[in-house]
Amino acid sequence: MIRTTKGAVVVALGTAATLGLAACGGGGGSTSGSGNQSPAAKGGTLTVINLGPKEHLDPQRMYVGADILFGSRTYARTLTTYTPGNDAKMVPDLATDTGQMSDGGKTWKFTLVDNAKWQDGQPVTCEDVKYGVSRTFAQDVITGGPNYALTFLDIPTKKTPDGDVPVYSGPYKSDAAGQAAYDKAVSCSGQTITFKFKTPWTDFNMNTAALTAFAPFRKDKDQGAKSDYQAFSNGPYMLEGAYDANKGGTWVRNPNWSADSDKVRQAFPDKIVDTQGVQIETGYQRLIADAGEDKTAISALQAQASTLPQIESNPSAKSRSVNVPAPYVDYLAPNFKSKTMANPKIRQAFAMATNRGSYITAYGGPTVMTPSFGMCNKALKCAKDFNPFGNDANGDVEGAKKLLQEAGAPSPLPITVVYRKRGNADKALTALKETWDKAGFNVTLQPIAEKYYATIQSPGMADKDVFWAGWGADWPSGSTVLPALFDGRVNISAGGSGQDYGYFNDPEVNAKIDATYGIQDEAQREKAWGDIDEMIGKKGGYISLVNQKFTFMRGSGVKNFEVNAQMGGYPDLARIAVK
Repeated sequence: MIRTTKGAVVVALGTAATLGLAACGGGGGSTSGSGNQSPAAKGGTLTVINLGPKEHLDPQRMYVGADILFGSRTYARTLTTYTPGNDAKMVPDLATDTGQMSDGGKTWKFTLVDNAKWQDGQPVTCEDVKYGVSRTFAQDVITGGPNYALTFLDIPTKKTPDGDVPVYSGPYKSDAAGQAAYDKAVSCSGQTITFKFKTPWTDFNMNTAALTAFAPFRKDKDQGAKSDYQAFSNGPYMLEGAYDANKGGTWVRNPNWSADSDKVRQAFPDKIVDTQGVQIETGYQRLIADAGEDKTAISALQAQASTLPQIESNPSAKSRSVNVPAPYVDYLAPNFKSKTMANPKIRQAFAMATNRGSYITAYGGPTVMTPSFGMCNKALKCAKDFNPFGNDANGDVEGAKKLLQEAGAPSPLPITVVYRKRGNADKALTALKETWDKAGFNVTLQPIAEKYYATIQSPGMADKDVFWAGWGADWPSGSTVLPALFDGRVNISAGGSGQDYGYFNDPEVNAKIDATYGIQDEAQREKAWGDIDEMIGKKGGYISLVNQKFTFMRGSGVKNFEVNAQMGGYPDLARIAVK
């Protein structure tokens, strides 16, 4: 899962550190943008206000949503990308098309355009892409990024004390056999790169559009971990001087970028000041005031719930804001290792007694969240309109009581619910507990403040009953939601639950997952993921709580301000302007 930015961002909404995609909704009288969509011209300086510190600039190490979108629009182009705006579509970027799939999705080929260049004027080559992907295998050096290449590329594995790992260990220290295995899985013929996978990956070109892990990297510019903040550019902007992770940096035009090679990035501003280290509340107060250089500024991060009433009550601020559906789903994972929650009637009773309305109220109301019943976010094509047990979003206490009686459960029934202690989480979970207890449960809330996900994944937590969690897709497909969370085969081990926090492992679901991976037609494939979502929900594998919503703002001098419907719902710089 792509992560949201930093902890303080999550504090605002109380969600998991995740990311994927988002659609765009109303706010300030617009859909994906906040008005001021007048004709734009080149020139001027755009300021991007961010909390920071910036985790990475290295494309193979980026896994924070706002950072990926910023990087892919400024200096790190990818084989494919998404157009900006509410109707974002996947299009070629460094490649001439969106890829050629064969062998049922186990082989993909891309041919690079011949006029893309690095900032020093050298061409971007197939070998640069191949080398960039190879860096993700150096797990001791290139840390923090997604590991899809390690999982999918057709490279043999070897057994180690840490489990099975690829025989290829990256470009810095791999032996000849490992290099040969990588060269077989990823090969170049002129400007055409071929990827061979172990199993079908029918939406691979969505991965290359949404993430930068498969982006090119010049071998002669690679200094391993020291490359993290150097950002050698093949996009419209390049770094001016050094980058400070805590303060930011300045991006100026790359003289060797050509609009002829890039049909997505219009690169209107002459300069982008990337400011790190500004508290979210402070940044929004500056944007509301709309003075001086802040007139040509935007926030990279969503507004906190406490700021929303101030934006809503200020006509100028409201007209410069946008409130959009966000990529994240908050949910509860019943633990199938728990003797109590192993009973399907008890899982159903717990789900029916869940009051989503009280949870939403605790976090600030419908501007921040909307109720959900499925794991496929409403912005995804796999989203399906279903309600596993037919209860109202605010819960059905009497129906839950009846199910507990049918299950022969003691009254009240003790249940331990584990959650991450951040922001309004205490208030929100206490609100849920009230309805659960009315239905016949005796809920003990167990907050965890630090290293939440690492803690609940550990075997020592397998005696708990229910875990709160959150998730968002890495790219717009159910393939990055349902297998990641509910395929016990790839998650559950002696080391714990992985991301399958409730130890859900159902043979019927697993078989459906395997079959769906091989469906080549996107519409049919996403429908199948939606059917799997409903199947898991009806088995009580999860209790979906809410879809989140984000609010962003711009200064009055910013034009073409919009979020990206397929790259996280964060502000998109592709068409933004200050002239």
